[in-house]
Amino acid sequence: QVQLAESGGGLVQAGGSLRLSCAASGRTFSNYIMGWFRQAPGKEREFVAGITRYGGSTYYTDSVKGRFTISRDNAKNTVYLQMNSLKPEDTAVYYCAAAYLSTSGSYYDTKRYDYWGQGTQVTISS
Repeated sequence: QVQLAESGGGLVQAGGSLRLSCAASGRTFSNYIMGWFRQAPGKEREFVAGITRYGGSTYYTDSVKGRFTISRDNAKNTVYLQMNSLKPEDTAVYYCAAAYLSTSGSYYDTKRYDYWGQGTQVTISS
């Protein structure tokens, strides 16, 4: 069992920045790939970014490439999402998720992930 807790959300103006954190507890953090997803009102949950167990590879949805950066610190059991040049369309609840290494599937697919946090609200004003 893994428990995930997001923090760092808030209200910022367009063009601003936020850094989300997701603290994990319960199992060996490096045994999990990690992802960030978001869900806007009335829309399906969508993939934002993913990172391999030691951070050697990262993956992003096209709409955030060049603006968002995912990273992890396995010593602190934490994954981060640095969000720059924020746009109103980035407004959503952001969730972190963990997938055990042996779980099959795409980084982009919610079904791959075994554990989810409660989410943190990000609101970008125009």
